[in-house]
Amino acid sequence: MTPFTYHRPRSLADAASALAGATDGRFVAGGQSLLGAIKLGLAAPSDLVDLGAIAELRGISRSASALRIGAGTSHASVAASADVRAAIPALAQLADGIGDRAVRTRGTLGGSLANNDPAACYPAGVLGLGATVVTSKRSIAADDFFRGLYETALAPGEIITAVEFPIPEKAAWVKFKQPASRFSLVGVFVSKGASGVRVAVTGAGAGVMRVAALEQALTARWSPDACKAVKVSPDGLSSDLHASAEYRAHLIGVLAARAVSAAG
Repeated sequence: MTPFTYHRPRSLADAASALAGATDGRFVAGGQSLLGAIKLGLAAPSDLVDLGAIAELRGISRSASALRIGAGTSHASVAASADVRAAIPALAQLADGIGDRAVRTRGTLGGSLANNDPAACYPAGVLGLGATVVTSKRSIAADDFFRGLYETALAPGEIITAVEFPIPEKAAWVKFKQPASRFSLVGVFVSKGASGVRVAVTGAGAGVMRVAALEQALTARWSPDACKAVKVSPDGLSSDLHASAEYRAHLIGVLAARAVSAAG
C-alpha cells in the first residue's frame, strides 16, 4: 500500500477544501471498494478524505410520497429501518443482501453509487425506482447519473449527500448472486408507480441498465407471464468464467418474472 495523507473533515465544505488541496485525492465513505483497490495497487491516491464524520450525510426520513436516505447511511441501517421496510420493502431487502455483515455495517449508499460497480446492487434500486441523487451541487435523475463502467455524472469534488426515492405502488428485487463474491451475477429491480413501470438490471453488462422491452410488456400487462414472453438480447452483455452473455440474457427474463410475482 502506498503512503497517503488522511483527512477526516466534519463538514461538506471542509471535505471539498481538503480534496481541492490534494494532488490526487479521493473521497472515502465506507471504504469497502476503495481500500481493497489500494491494497491491490489498483489505486494510489495522495490523499484520502474520509466522509464518515459528516453527520449531515447520515439518516433516513419519510414524506408522503418519498424516502430520503443520507449518502453516509450504511447498508445495515437501510435494511433495519422501519421507514424503509414500510415504504419500500424491496429496498430494505436489497440492502440486507449486500455482501456480508461486515460490508453492510461499513458500506454506505453514497459510496456504492459513486463507485458504480457494474454488479453492485444499489444502482439497480436507484435506477429501478427512478430515484434522484442529491449532491453538494445539484440534483441528478437516476437515468442521467449512471454513465457506464465505474462512471457517473459526478464532477470532480462533487459529493453525494442523499438519495430521494419515490414510494412506488409495487416493487421487488431478485438477485442471482455469484456465491463467492455475493455480487449480482444478475440482479433485477422492478417497480410500478406514478412514473410508470421500470425494470433495472445489474451484473449483466458494463453497468446498470433499464430493459425497455420488459418495461413495455409489463406496462401492457403487469404479470410474470408478460416477462416470459420477452426474449432479452444478449448483445452487449458480459461473458466471463461465471456466465455467458446468453445465460445472463435468459436470467434477466427469469428474474424479472420472479420479481413481478413477488411484487404482487
